[in-house]
Amino acid sequence: MATRKKTAKKAARKAASTKGPKYVYTWGNGKADGHGKMKELLGGKGANLAEMTLIGLPVPAGFTITTEVCTYYYAHKRTYPSTLRAQMEAGIANMEKIMGYKFGDSEGFPLLVAVRSGARDSMPGMMDTVLNLGLNDKTVEALSKATDNERFAWDCYRRFIQMYGDVVLGVQKREGEDHEPFEEVIESFKHETYGKDIVDSDLTAEDNKELVARFKKLVKDRTGQGFPEDPWEQLEGAAGAVFSSWMNDRAIVYRRKYGIPAAWGTAVNVQAMVFGNTGTNSGSGVAFTRNPANGENELYGEFLVNAQGEDVVAGVRTPDPVSGMEQALPQAYKDLLKVRKILEKHFTDVQDVEFTIQDGKLFMLQTRNGKRTAAAALKFSMDMNKEKLIDWQTAVLRNPADQLDQLLAPVFDAAELKKTPEIAKGLPAGPGAASGKIYLNADRAAAAANKGEVVLLVRVETSPEDLRGMIAAEGILTSRGGVSSHAALVARQMGKVCICGASGIEIDYDKKTVKAGGQSFKEGDYLSIDGTTGIVYGGQVATEPSEIITGLINGKKSSQNTEKFQHFVQLMDWCAKATRMGVRTNADTPEQVKTAVAFGAEGIGLTRTEHMFFEGDRIDAMREMILADNETNRRKALKKLLPHQRKDFFGIFKALEGKPATIRLLDPPLHEFLPHTKEQQLDLANKIGIPVETIMQRVHELHEFNPMLGHRGCRLAISYPEIAEMQAQAIFEAAAQCVKKGIEVKPEVMVPLVGYARELELQVEIIHRIAAEVKEKKGVEFDYLVGTMIEVPRGAVTADEIAAHAQFFSFGTNDLTQTALGVSRDDMGSFLNSYTENDIYPRNPFASLDTTGVGQLMEIAAAKGREVRPDIKLGICGEHGGDPDSVKFCHKLGLAYVSCSPYRVPVARLAAAHAAINDGSAPKAAKKATKKKSAKKAAKRAKK
Repeated sequence: MATRKKTAKKAARKAASTKGPKYVYTWGNGKADGHGKMKELLGGKGANLAEMTLIGLPVPAGFTITTEVCTYYYAHKRTYPSTLRAQMEAGIANMEKIMGYKFGDSEGFPLLVAVRSGARDSMPGMMDTVLNLGLNDKTVEALSKATDNERFAWDCYRRFIQMYGDVVLGVQKREGEDHEPFEEVIESFKHETYGKDIVDSDLTAEDNKELVARFKKLVKDRTGQGFPEDPWEQLEGAAGAVFSSWMNDRAIVYRRKYGIPAAWGTAVNVQAMVFGNTGTNSGSGVAFTRNPANGENELYGEFLVNAQGEDVVAGVRTPDPVSGMEQALPQAYKDLLKVRKILEKHFTDVQDVEFTIQDGKLFMLQTRNGKRTAAAALKFSMDMNKEKLIDWQTAVLRNPADQLDQLLAPVFDAAELKKTPEIAKGLPAGPGAASGKIYLNADRAAAAANKGEVVLLVRVETSPEDLRGMIAAEGILTSRGGVSSHAALVARQMGKVCICGASGIEIDYDKKTVKAGGQSFKEGDYLSIDGTTGIVYGGQVATEPSEIITGLINGKKSSQNTEKFQHFVQLMDWCAKATRMGVRTNADTPEQVKTAVAFGAEGIGLTRTEHMFFEGDRIDAMREMILADNETNRRKALKKLLPHQRKDFFGIFKALEGKPATIRLLDPPLHEFLPHTKEQQLDLANKIGIPVETIMQRVHELHEFNPMLGHRGCRLAISYPEIAEMQAQAIFEAAAQCVKKGIEVKPEVMVPLVGYARELELQVEIIHRIAAEVKEKKGVEFDYLVGTMIEVPRGAVTADEIAAHAQFFSFGTNDLTQTALGVSRDDMGSFLNSYTENDIYPRNPFASLDTTGVGQLMEIAAAKGREVRPDIKLGICGEHGGDPDSVKFCHKLGLAYVSCSPYRVPVARLAAAHAAINDGSAPKAAKKATKKKSAKKAAKRAKK
């Protein structure tokens, strides 16, 4: 009877599993329900496990619970769909059939499973994992007998209780604790039993039994409940913990940094365990098919003999280089090299794999596109294009625009390094140079960075809980762990300088000290780390420009001959071929212009004329003009400023060599130019010979309650038209001077802060009148444009009226964001964190364009402007012009150009190329120019 009841129950569950939506997708033995293109449903890990199975790689059987279940889980108060349990049981049954073991078997070899997360985009270490699930007091004995390996069985059980206790039962470190509670128990036991710290693989079966008992007591003490014995209760608890970890603090911080939507959810992958901890013929590792730090074409990674995968990635042991497998596990190493070739050919990208060797046999547990530094991304893309694995457009897309500035980052000054002692050496995990004040705790590091300090986060090893500190830090240094540890992986993705496994460093969390090379450093002291060589230096070390900067801007042949420089030039040449939208620069001096042009800027999108008034003694003439009590005296002071402005504009036009220059007329309120302390006011009074009381009175008169919305921009020029006249005269006289010297010139005069058509109309009349006067007086002809900056909402929604007087619009998105959101970018620091953490602002709206709000105003202005003037030139000159996501939006809007600071020009060019390639507007034909010719052209440009 009992058997019939069980059979009927089983049949009912089987029938239920086929009803309704499919939530579980299985793989194993060369077959899979899913495939590699199903990342939205199966997550990246599940999709790639299915794909690896289908192409015949040795993947242990398993199943994926889809991202739809995650969505359901949060929408229904953390409960599961009613049919999920039956589908999971069918998935386990499929695994049992393939693997030949039974889940929860206390007589034979029990099927144990790993439960892992799997987001659509890889989020390394941010969510939770449980290994060895299915063990209890009975199945551990069964595993011990089936393998005739008591130490192995109890090692697995000890690991399982630790992971499950941490991830599912919440036995984690409390506020103020620097050590994980389970690790504290292990360390105490080791010192109590052996009088020293030993590696986990040296623990005996009896040691592990004792640790299991102590771990269970810890669970009971912390949770008030015993450790669960039922494997199905364990599995459902682990799946729930993985789904819950999608909304943990570190995952939220990570998603916010990389723009991953919370709505995507995560999948859960349940996979049959294979064991790297059965003895010296077993092991686990993590490898990249090419070096993700520098891009070299070599198998790169680490492994540990007699260990499980978490031992490698957690950084609790410093592993061996993967090349060491050739000696330790020769057949598995040969098999891994074969898999490497298959994966690269199939996925046509560098892969990051996890593998386990059980008793000499290789198993693949995961593959994903490898996270990489900008230097590695550049070399990967060029090499794979040369190997004909990818075309040139794909090569462009393989270089993330938001990482490109890593290539331009400074390196340590060679002369300074010779004078600075090396105090330790570790594994180079994230290239570059970083000097900063050391902090041994993530929260303290983040707090120091918020105060403006340059920070190095120094830890024994990092865990995902350290993410805030890692984001805040300039560099990361750990005394344990390898190049595949959590610290290394996350650092490479963020572009942070990183050294791991610097074993010569002693870190004392309690005393907040670091000892190395016979020296002692406390929190707040300086250290310097070179993530390219792995060397740690005591104190602060000066830096120098990167080889790309010196090659492009300084024209140094030694830099131009490097592979990295030539690769960079080739990438920029491909970007030029792909891009539909131009990139200009925001520049106020000839030197800034030259830098931007060397980076490929097509002109100036914004010159802020007010910056010119602060140089030398010209600020005194500016102040004299502001303090004047009548027009005659104002004109007298402006006459002193005219030659300075003219000279500045001539220098800029000359540096541009015929490229266009958009010059904004005076924008800020006048009070910004006046001294505000009594001492400064007295000094000015003595200089220009007026009573200090007059200056104090004028400062009082010009005070504004909200300068952002006050007497500034075109409002100043309407009140004092002589200011606009002087600036227009300076621009056009400089243009006339260029014409006479045979220098091509293309001035574009921009009127700021226009909200009414009449405001612009009055300014345009002045500009045209002055231009005509200069042409007649100098006897020359030149072309010019007059336009406006769209930076207030009224200007955007009445753009059709304004366009009647404007030949171009430039979106000043800094002020447009302020006026649209009613927020001052200088004062939002007090609530920005609250707004991002509560998902009000997906990102800082002054760093990345608010496309749904401010973006709509831009769309309205663009459409209305084109209605009245179809050939109107549209651009953007706010700081958003250097943000990759904002650049893509501008491309979609059909802008003629974006403008950004000189050192962001390559980033904007790459982002613009990505946008063109992704929407199909880039040409398909490969560029014919060779890398050598491209590098030569760049060298000639730099010399000029």
